[in-house]
Amino acid sequence: MNPRIPPAEINGLFGAVVKKMSARMFGKVPESLGVMWHNQQVLKTSMGFGRKLQKWDSCDEALKSYAHMAVASLVGCTWCLDFNYFMANNHGLDMDKAQQIPRWRESAVFTPLERDVLEFAEAMSQTPLTVTDELVARLLDQLGAAAVVELGSVIGFANMTTRGNVALGIESEGFAASCGLRPMAERAQ
Repeated sequence: MNPRIPPAEINGLFGAVVKKMSARMFGKVPESLGVMWHNQQVLKTSMGFGRKLQKWDSCDEALKSYAHMAVASLVGCTWCLDFNYFMANNHGLDMDKAQQIPRWRESAVFTPLERDVLEFAEAMSQTPLTVTDELVARLLDQLGAAAVVELGSVIGFANMTTRGNVALGIESEGFAASCGLRPMAERAQ
């Protein structure tokens, strides 16, 4: 990893807690944590929002995970792809599908609903946005309003984190490889 901002030393009581939690959850303390350590308010707010987001339950967890990975693939955030692939494995999601997210348009493993979710994630991540009334109507029919609102918010958060990581030069740290996962499919050009 060659971040654009060198990692800071993670220290103090909060640092000890964060390092212990990270090591327990991931088997190591991510180097990217040191980059974010430069502004602990940003780190705490982002981590707090991420934890709150994980408690939302109107939309299926797999759909939200696949959507986040679709954003990461589109934006080019190798850290987010690697981390979310690792987390998908830990949460028992379909790893054949997770592995195919970068090539979802060409892959035959996704259901029509999953394809709509992946399309929504990419459409929300374009500048300008390319979300259509027809796509949202299909999602509303299949998921309901509460789930679509939740999905849109998860995708918005994914855009914030992925774009920040790419801008700061935060890259994959080998989470998926550490638990023996197959490499993810390459994004189609």
